[in-house]
Amino acid sequence: MSLKVSMPGRGVVIAVPYLWLILFFFLPFLILLYISFVDQGTSIHPFLPLWDPDTGTLQLRYENYLSIFRDHEGAPWFRTIYVEAYGRSLYYASITAILCLLIGYPFAYFIARSPETIRPVLLLMVMLPFWTAFLLRVYAWRGLLTDRGIINQFFMWTGLTDAPIRMVYTDISMIVGMTYVYLPFMILPLYANLVKMDNRLLEAAYDLGTTPFKAFWLITVPLSKAGIIAGLMLVFIPAVGEFVIPSLLGGPENQMIGRVVWDEMFRGNNWPRATALAVVMILLIVIPLSIYYNYTSNQQDRGRS
Repeated sequence: MSLKVSMPGRGVVIAVPYLWLILFFFLPFLILLYISFVDQGTSIHPFLPLWDPDTGTLQLRYENYLSIFRDHEGAPWFRTIYVEAYGRSLYYASITAILCLLIGYPFAYFIARSPETIRPVLLLMVMLPFWTAFLLRVYAWRGLLTDRGIINQFFMWTGLTDAPIRMVYTDISMIVGMTYVYLPFMILPLYANLVKMDNRLLEAAYDLGTTPFKAFWLITVPLSKAGIIAGLMLVFIPAVGEFVIPSLLGGPENQMIGRVVWDEMFRGNNWPRATALAVVMILLIVIPLSIYYNYTSNQQDRGRS
C-alpha cells in the first residue's frame, strides 16, 4: 500500500505570478476604474463614493468617458485632442516597433551566430545603455539633434548644408529616440529564440540546394516567430504610453496620450478624466492583444492535433 503525498510546491509556484498580477496590475486597475466613474469631492475624501446611501443607487459618472469623444468646438468625435492623441500614440508605437524589428533582427542574428566565447561581451554591449539613467540618454539625443548639435555641426563642416537642419522637436527626432531606447527590448527576446535554433535544419536545406536567403526566409524567420512576437509586444506596449521622449524630443504637435494624461492630471487637476483616458488606453492595448493571443494559441493547438 503506497501513500501519495501531494506537494504544495507546484501550486505555490503557479500562484506567485497570479498574486503579482493581482497586487500590481488588477488592484491598481480597479482603483483607476473607480476614479474614472466618480467626480472629485470637496471634502477630505478626494473622490465621491460610488454608492449613495440616501438613495440606495450607484452614482456612475459617464461624463469622464463621453468627454473623450466630444469636442466643445464642434469638431467630429474622431478629431478631438484625446482621440488624435490615441491615434498618434498607436502610430508612433507601431513605427517604433517595426524599426526596432528591422534593426534588432540582424543584431540578434549576428550575436546568436557568433562564437560562444564572445556572446557575453556582445550581450553586455546591448545591455550597457541600461546602466545609464533613462533621462540622461534621452537628453543626450536632444543634444545631438539640436541646431548646434554634433550632427548639424558635422553637416556644416563637411559642406553638406549651409545652415542647421531642424531635427529636434520633429517626428524624426522622436522616432529616433524611441527606437534607440527600446531597441534592446527587441534584441534580447530575438537572441534568446535564435540561439536555441537547430542549425542542422539549415544544413539540410543547403544540402537540398536551397539558397541562403531562401533558407533564412523559410526556416529561420518562421522558427523565430515567438521571439518576433515577444519583441514587438515588449516594444509596442511601453511605447504607446511613452511620456518622457515626446516631452523632450517631440514638439507640441507630437503630443502622445501619456503627455495628455499627465496634463489632465497635474495641470488641469482633473483626475477622473485622466484615469478615464488611462483606462481607455489600457483597453485599446489589452483587447487586441488578447484576441491575437487567443488566435495564435488556437492556431498552435490545431497544428499539434
